[in-house]
Amino acid sequence: MASTGMAPIQANERAQQIDQRAAVAKMVIAARARAGAKWFYWIAGLSMINSLAVMSGSNFHFVVGLGITSVVDVMARQAGSMGSVLDIVINGFVSGAFVLFGYFAVKAQKWAFLVGMGIYALDGLLLLAAKDYLGVGFHAYALFAIYRGLQAAEQVQG
Repeated sequence: MASTGMAPIQANERAQQIDQRAAVAKMVIAARARAGAKWFYWIAGLSMINSLAVMSGSNFHFVVGLGITSVVDVMARQAGSMGSVLDIVINGFVSGAFVLFGYFAVKAQKWAFLVGMGIYALDGLLLLAAKDYLGVGFHAYALFAIYRGLQAAEQVQG
């Protein structure tokens, strides 16, 4: 019996399909890591918006923001006009730290996820002490989302 030569072509196509699936799986995992890391950007940005809202006299705030920036806001409001400058400087520093966590976490740096999550968990304890249960619940959800990003980052690295 003569061979039609189809077997090597089918095997090659099969190998290409497997390679494509592996590449797609890697891209999905990398996207999950970035999605978890980008929570740090949201935390930083909404915390600054919360501070600017307090400085402008507004009574709203985003629950995803940081509790420590809320404490600084209250203290700054009591300090008068100089307090506004300190409020921006201190909360800008804190938010900037979360931007840096986001920057390095997007690059799948495990330490950025861990340190950022640790600080955000401590911030959640501050909210728990203040009996802001909605804020605590949202912190827990954000920590879960960031943790999923950490798990994906570990897969990207390993």
